[in-house]
Amino acid sequence: MSRAIIVYWTGSGNTEIMAEKIKDGIDSCGYDVKMCMVDEIESEELLTYNNIIFGCPSMGEEILEETEFEPFFSEIEKNIENKNIALFGSYGWGDGEWMKTWEERIRNSGAILFKEGLIINYTPEEEDEIICENFGKEFGEILK
Repeated sequence: MSRAIIVYWTGSGNTEIMAEKIKDGIDSCGYDVKMCMVDEIESEELLTYNNIIFGCPSMGEEILEETEFEPFFSEIEKNIENKNIALFGSYGWGDGEWMKTWEERIRNSGAILFKEGLIINYTPEEEDEIICENFGKEFGEILK
């Protein structure tokens, strides 16, 4: 069976809510997916997974969180070629430019971008949580 992992960073808790709902979606497909904050995993362990879901909110001028997430992602991005990658995150301003930039980085790494990154404005509402669960279910389909 294929393994999957969700690695995320959250400041306000919004991205964590998204991660939990995405995990629920994958779990509903019959797969057990590991979920952890970016500071809870070493790059060597992460790279043992072929199916990785990254979550990070937009920070500042629509960039990835600079202290923990960006350094970690920069370290592993050169080693994710041919891995299935999904992206998600919350934002409070702008139009999602950070996600477009992040998607481009995935494409340039040689990884396989699952689909367009999932972005939710501010705290996920009930309908947003359903969208997150469905995103997880769709990702779960590639694990078959």
